Amino acid sequence: MAPPRGCQGNGLTCGAPTSLPRSKVNREAVRLTASGCRIRGRQRVECGRSGPDVSPGDLNEGHRDPLLDRFMPTYEIREHHETKVAAPAEVTYAVALDLNLQRSGLVRAIFRGRELLMGAEPTQREQQESFLREVLALGWRVLADEPGRELVMGAVTQPWEPNVLFRGLAPGEFAAFNDPGYAKIIWTLAVEPTGRDDSIFSTETRVATTDPKSRERFRRYWSLLSPGILLIRYEILRLIRREAGRRFRAADVR
Repeated sequence: MAPPRGCQGNGLTCGAPTSLPRSKVNREAVRLTASGCRIRGRQRVECGRSGPDVSPGDLNEGHRDPLLDRFMPTYEIREHHETKVAAPAEVTYAVALDLNLQRSGLVRAIFRGRELLMGAEPTQREQQESFLREVLALGWRVLADEPGRELVMGAVTQPWEPNVLFRGLAPGEFAAFNDPGYAKIIWTLAVEPTGRDDSIFSTETRVATTDPKSRERFRRYWSLLSPGILLIRYEILRLIRREAGRRFRAADVR
């Protein structure tokens, strides 16, 4: 597979995505490797390195999420993405819950690209009103919910398969699950107020595999598809920042 445009060598040192023209990310370097990436600026990204039993402190001493630590305190992959939003926390959180990724041509193209690359059979699913409803319909499950503040989703799956199935588990079952042959994935939508009219939206994803064979299969999958996955994260940040700002300005005018 050819590296993404602007990337060089096996380490894939890349220019930031051109889909975010107003972001400071565009003026900084993104390093995409099997061990992770760092971005600073309007969108702040921290990606953890691959490896067994990586603790939260190993990846980013400055950021800890007690809700995520409750369900997955050790992991092999961690992505933390955040962006400043010119809207109050309650507006930003509502927009995050309402987000519909299928309206993004970029996201649709990436999903279609995965189907072609992995040889997946196209699936016909009922169109959902939001990204959250879509993932629930796919089998993801809510593990924790702090209304207006943070939502934690999780599932066990085999993402390296062409047609992926997601199996949601009860919170206690998810934390204890260790059947061989799977990857456990957990992610959040979270908002932190930074002022009356400002907030920070963040999303974090962690992955832990259940045995060495699954770890190796996931690493191959991640090395192939992580650029597209990261582009989807950037698009989520961009869409939420734009829509939350628009919704707040419209309400303020009225």
